[in-house]
Amino acid sequence: MAEVEFDEASRIYTPGAKPAVDKLSLTITDGELVVLVGPSGSGKSTALRMLAGLEPIDAGSVRIDGRDVVDVSSKDRDIAMVFQNYALYPSKTVAENMAFPLKMRGLDKSERAAKVQEAAALLGLTEYLDRKPKALSGGQRQRVAMGRAIVREPRVFLMDEPLSNLDAKMRVQTRSQIAQLQNRLAVSTVYVTHDQVEAMTMGDRVAVLADGKLQQYATPSELYDRPVNAFVAGFIGSPAMNLLHLRREGEGVSLGGMDIPLTREIRDAAGSADTVTVGVRPEDLSIDSDGSGDGIKAVVDVVEELGSESYLYAHMAEDESTTLVVRGPGRTSVRYGETIALRVDADAVHAFDATSGERLA
Repeated sequence: MAEVEFDEASRIYTPGAKPAVDKLSLTITDGELVVLVGPSGSGKSTALRMLAGLEPIDAGSVRIDGRDVVDVSSKDRDIAMVFQNYALYPSKTVAENMAFPLKMRGLDKSERAAKVQEAAALLGLTEYLDRKPKALSGGQRQRVAMGRAIVREPRVFLMDEPLSNLDAKMRVQTRSQIAQLQNRLAVSTVYVTHDQVEAMTMGDRVAVLADGKLQQYATPSELYDRPVNAFVAGFIGSPAMNLLHLRREGEGVSLGGMDIPLTREIRDAAGSADTVTVGVRPEDLSIDSDGSGDGIKAVVDVVEELGSESYLYAHMAEDESTTLVVRGPGRTSVRYGETIALRVDADAVHAFDATSGERLA
């Protein structure tokens, strides 16, 4: 087990160009599972490869247990990686695949077998040890790849989108197994994904990246409740937060003819700005009757029925370019084309600078 630290670590592929990873600083404490999440091109996989020694570090440093590993080869960093593709040997059995790194290290046969049996029991693979990879499901193959990493007993696990090749049901099942396994092993783990739901459900802490820069590093609840900027606000949450550019009027803003008050802290932080970016999560909008009320009028474009809840995608009745997502009750009676009246929970409103996107208060 180990603490991992990125200290203003940068990776620049082309001199003079924007860094792929730009002065990344964050610490993964001993035994913590940290998820790096962001859209394509955000630098999350590059950061992981820098830690693994598969990419050079052009500035700053990366430390494992206080030791600077910038000039340490990948094989000497005591890490184990699990990739998106399973990279299993098709001609070898599950047991042979899992034992291969131990064989390369020169461990004797009995010791290899003992470690493989232990890892297989942990992963529920005992009955499959004599099978070849082609006889396994995608989820089982991924567990074999994890088992191959576990038997090495590394100080740090690195996982690069390991669930991307699995179907939706298997992804949910396997991510739960990975989280449980990491809790039992208590090995520092860095996990890369583009799926923010995966990040929020698995990570002790989550690092949100965009354009090579760290946007926010916090627990899932902190990211959801207090995003530091409009990018994080729009990226974290499914469906995403509604982000609306609204003109200030009096002590608040106006949406669809309704006033939404802003706190004194937000007003003071906004200064003399004429507009602010207001963020409202779908669950903080409520449907007020059938549109006959005095709420914000919106016309429903799509209804997503999810059983226990529903999501209504709508546009403002007076402005078709302004769209909203609203969480409604399950088995809603609202249908496409209907006009609904909405109310905003003013206490749950987020506000961001309309230019920089930074949180106002």
